[in-house]
Amino acid sequence: MSDPAFRPADFLAPRYWGTWLALGLLRLLIVPPYRWQVRIGAALGRLLYLVGRRRRWITETNIARAFPQLDPAARRHLVKQTFRAAGIALPETALAWWGRDEDLAPLVHFEGMQYLEAALAEGKGVLLLGGHFSSIEISARLMALRHRCYAMYRPHENPLFEAVIKRSRERHLAGLVARDDMRKMIRTLRQGEVVWYAPDQDFGRRRSVFAPFFGIQTATLVMTSKLAKVSGAPVLPFISRRTEGERGYRIIIRPPLADFPSGDDIADATRVNAVLEEQVRQAPEQYLWLHRRFKTRPEGEPPFYAKR
Repeated sequence: MSDPAFRPADFLAPRYWGTWLALGLLRLLIVPPYRWQVRIGAALGRLLYLVGRRRRWITETNIARAFPQLDPAARRHLVKQTFRAAGIALPETALAWWGRDEDLAPLVHFEGMQYLEAALAEGKGVLLLGGHFSSIEISARLMALRHRCYAMYRPHENPLFEAVIKRSRERHLAGLVARDDMRKMIRTLRQGEVVWYAPDQDFGRRRSVFAPFFGIQTATLVMTSKLAKVSGAPVLPFISRRTEGERGYRIIIRPPLADFPSGDDIADATRVNAVLEEQVRQAPEQYLWLHRRFKTRPEGEPPFYAKR
């Protein structure tokens, strides 16, 4: 059934032709069998590694800081594997937007769903605490196969991409919440809904505190503890990971964080980062090291990403 909020005729101007071409090519990625989608994505990741000099440098900087114990050869290998995983995210995104439930269901194995059911039985909503892994786009779609959920999102600057992304996500999820819409987020949780949330991005000092992440003082949003406090919703770690051999996915839900929030923003942010770091260390190549996670630095500390 068509979505009245999305009218392709509104996006026929020449400035959208390149976007239409990109969307068409992305849509074609789900035509081959899944194993070939992974291979094509891996090849695209290798291409991105070769041509994306800026992103490669950011990734190299992040991995060198986060894993100082690795020798140069091991770091270089991890950087290449990170780009490979990022490339696989492209056909995954197409699967998340246009794939059929019956094709996705055999690819995913769920663990820990009893923790989610027990938390919901308390009569409150649940905040699923995730992170920005390269499988982020397909994670919520897979979760929606098993349980109704909302997701927080950041609107895209390209109007056509935004319309397509929003339409595709809303077809499969219970709904979306813009990252700055605190009132809707609290209202959704108070209505007993499940909301997936990934707070591991650097939005500057205003809404953040500094807390350790891989031994680095990192600007960390305090929104996780604020949402838990105001809504009364428990916070359950949510893990989405490609399986070994990249034959599918594991969706893992952990027990709710005890005594959270504590009332101490720095202590809570430190705990959130520790939960995420534990997840990253289990599959470091699947984390999105391509973004500037350590952009904001404490006063007096030089920037990590100064122009070379």
